[in-house]
Amino acid sequence: MSDDMLRAPAEVKYAEELDWLESIDDGPKPFSWRLSPRMIRLFILGSERSDGLDREIPQKWFGDRSFVERSIVTLASDRGLLLIGDPGTGKSWLAELLSAAISRNSTLVVQGTAGTTEDHIKYSWNVSMVIAKGQSRQSMIPSPIMTAMERGVIGRFEELTRSTSDVQDALISILSEKYVSIPELDDDNIVFAQPGFSIIATANSRDRGVNDLSSALKRRFNFVRIPVVTNKKSEAEIVRFRTEELLRRHRIELDLPPTLLDILLQSFADLRSAAAAATSDDEKMESALSTAEQIGVLEDAILHSHFFGDRTLRAQTLAGSLVGSLARRSPEDLAILNKYWHGVVEPRSKKAGGEWPEFLEGGREAIATLS
Repeated sequence: MSDDMLRAPAEVKYAEELDWLESIDDGPKPFSWRLSPRMIRLFILGSERSDGLDREIPQKWFGDRSFVERSIVTLASDRGLLLIGDPGTGKSWLAELLSAAISRNSTLVVQGTAGTTEDHIKYSWNVSMVIAKGQSRQSMIPSPIMTAMERGVIGRFEELTRSTSDVQDALISILSEKYVSIPELDDDNIVFAQPGFSIIATANSRDRGVNDLSSALKRRFNFVRIPVVTNKKSEAEIVRFRTEELLRRHRIELDLPPTLLDILLQSFADLRSAAAAATSDDEKMESALSTAEQIGVLEDAILHSHFFGDRTLRAQTLAGSLVGSLARRSPEDLAILNKYWHGVVEPRSKKAGGEWPEFLEGGREAIATLS
């Protein structure tokens, strides 16, 4: 079934694995949860030999286990969960995995934007049915959040801080009262949340000041801050995991040379250090230089090599993809990259050799093309 989708949700992608875990799960389950908290943690973080399972469960989210445990405990309470952190730290992926493991449905999602309205988190109306038969529960279109309430499952709200204060205020009522009133109806005009309902929201820490959360809304959430991955080994595992998924999706047979992955990781680490030492915004890349952006750079390089190259990933292609992906402002970003290539990549290529000279040349060509 997942082969028929461009991107299958976690509950479809890992359906067989979730079925197996459910069949052996004898732990206590809150509400109507499909898996116990221990099995949810195992599903997300992967199994260990000490778990004594008959099969290996691969790790799907890479981060501190305490973040996962606190998230699960929060959802077992009557509070919402807010995952907050920089772009590319895996907040949405963790939210999806939690929803899939708890409810076997991660698709009840509201995407927060400046255009998100109260209707998107409560309900709207089928205009043609209202004209024909009047307002009724049949002519009402429930939002994903209301659907989650009625089913007693997890609802998700992406990019909460991008929504206006009116939308955030409407969410306060849902989190506090656990019901939605429908004043347009005389009968059957309240939707109560069923046991198991909760909300997982995500927020970008870089959006501070866009639409700050009110203190009232903050009190309805438990905050779990997801830090940027700084451990090189963990970051390499994340990039490799996501890249292998990409290769399987596109049915591409292409080796990822460890030396090129090291170059990519080192380049991002260097650029992050330069950004941290910068004294003004003009000296910083517009890019967040996140793990997700590393994956994007590698994805671009792999697809370019597959469709326009000799189906071998080369340092020159990787350099071109890095420059093309990160140079969003001209001339500021190009100036930063040019300085990095001359001040760091050039001396390193002379000292370390290997793939670095080709990476140096590829970056120079890309910068010259875009300048």
